[in-house]
Amino acid sequence: MILFKKKSLSLILFSAFSLFLYAESLPHGYKDIMLGMSLEETKENLVKDPDFGYHGDRDVSLIPHSSKTLIETDAQRGFGSNFLTRCWFQFSFDELYIITININPEKIDYYSIFTKLTKKYGEPTSFSPQAATWTDGEVTMSLEKPLTLKYIDNKIFEQTQNYSNIQASPTEITQEMFLDEL
Repeated sequence: MILFKKKSLSLILFSAFSLFLYAESLPHGYKDIMLGMSLEETKENLVKDPDFGYHGDRDVSLIPHSSKTLIETDAQRGFGSNFLTRCWFQFSFDELYIITININPEKIDYYSIFTKLTKKYGEPTSFSPQAATWTDGEVTMSLEKPLTLKYIDNKIFEQTQNYSNIQASPTEITQEMFLDEL
């Protein structure tokens, strides 16, 4: 009986390790839009893909007093597959660092996407009722409810957090002081 348990345990560990080896590395973007691209490269690729519903520079916003730029597209108005609804592409210092894609829940459901991502990339790094998140150090990919897929360049995101010129509010400071006392 002990031999059977050892063999069973070995088989389970081998299977888990095999799944880990065959899991793909996390994508650095969606389709031809990759994290780290410049604003111009991203615009060029958005124009080529009707699924995003990009209409040119009128979809681009500059955030005042900042080095940040945002492209917002209305994919429902595009001529593509209609699996996407709205998409946002956030830039810091002309580098794409966050891709946010809202997916049409009338075309596909959360569970189908979650199942596919788990099959491709392995079990999520973290999981909650609101989101499943995969991370590999360079990229964080999250599937959020109701149906949003995000790709984040961790390095650039961290840099933007460090360069933030927004001061903490008195409420945030008080909250931090309270937490420090715990």
